[in-house]
Amino acid sequence: MAEQPLQSFQNHARYDPLFHFVVIPIFVFNFIYRIVVLVRHLMNGDSAGWLQLAGSIVFAFALLMLAFKVRLYPLTVQDRLIRLEERLRLATVLPDTLRPRISELTRSQLVALRFAPDEELTELVRSALDKNLKGKEVKQGIRNWRPDHFRV
Repeated sequence: MAEQPLQSFQNHARYDPLFHFVVIPIFVFNFIYRIVVLVRHLMNGDSAGWLQLAGSIVFAFALLMLAFKVRLYPLTVQDRLIRLEERLRLATVLPDTLRPRISELTRSQLVALRFAPDEELTELVRSALDKNLKGKEVKQGIRNWRPDHFRV
């Protein structure tokens, strides 16, 4: 198996090339193209067939929204699993004084904490709670990145 590259704040975002650079651009192009066809059709004074063209725009828009939803659903499930995993990890790693505050962490903070090694968790959780840090700020506070190669 090929060795995974080191992950960091700068390179942890993940793209699915087929989805992000093929499917979405094709659907966006299709949607825009259909709008252009309808506008040209109407500008030429041809009022016949406009309803069919308008329907194709609605259908193209529906395909575009479907593509986004198809991507969003597994990300939502992934976030739920990460939140569960991190709550379990925090319950075993954090000192007794911080454990009761685990439920105060936001979804964004919990998702960001998955990249933190156990040694940095206590400090990061305390900072996240006391300073109300956003997920991005939590990630920026991580010194030794713990990679997550199982993301969707």
